[in-house]
Amino acid sequence: MTIDELLAGGAPPVVAILRGIRPDEALPVAEALVEAGIRIIEVPLNSPDPFTSITAIQQAFGDTAAIGGGTVLNVAAVEALAATGGTVMVTPNTDSAVIARAVELGLEPMPGFVTPSEAFRAIDAGARRIKLFPAVALGPDYLKAIREVLPRDVSVWGVGGTGADNFADWLAAGAEGIGVGGGVYRPGDDAAAVGAKAHALVAAWQVTRRAL
Repeated sequence: MTIDELLAGGAPPVVAILRGIRPDEALPVAEALVEAGIRIIEVPLNSPDPFTSITAIQQAFGDTAAIGGGTVLNVAAVEALAATGGTVMVTPNTDSAVIARAVELGLEPMPGFVTPSEAFRAIDAGARRIKLFPAVALGPDYLKAIREVLPRDVSVWGVGGTGADNFADWLAAGAEGIGVGGGVYRPGDDAAAVGAKAHALVAAWQVTRRAL
């Protein structure tokens, strides 16, 4: 599934970031997320054996969710991610070679940026979704200002300190969605805990969607 398809079908604009998850936890946690309605799942590559987790989640839920890897820092990691069958590539930075290789391999890149120069470098490399990171350090007003100069067909997601409590602020500022790490999963959380946090996120989005 692509992110466009999921959002068009009414999925919440939330990337669940499972930093630190182990392969034996991956499927129960992913199932809890999908059951709650969250359909974009990222396993950062600084997690234990991340490609095993991504492969398992993709095989189980790839027909109904967009699965991928985060903290992708080099071209070799892009190629290893593509081999899992995952479809989304997230980075904390702006690396033109990494973005371009992801596009070549059919992955949807979501590179991180802070400055306008980084944003346009990512766009020139082929990104159509970019991630303001760390969002909490910059704030919704910063996004609102930078949104004014970006192409209309490029979407921005807020990641870093984003969650149910400030979801509305980021969407009002022009974000297409948010990425959520600790607000949905911390190492040691079981599937029930993740499911409860995921339901809270989806509820916050539903309230926000009605208000905007």
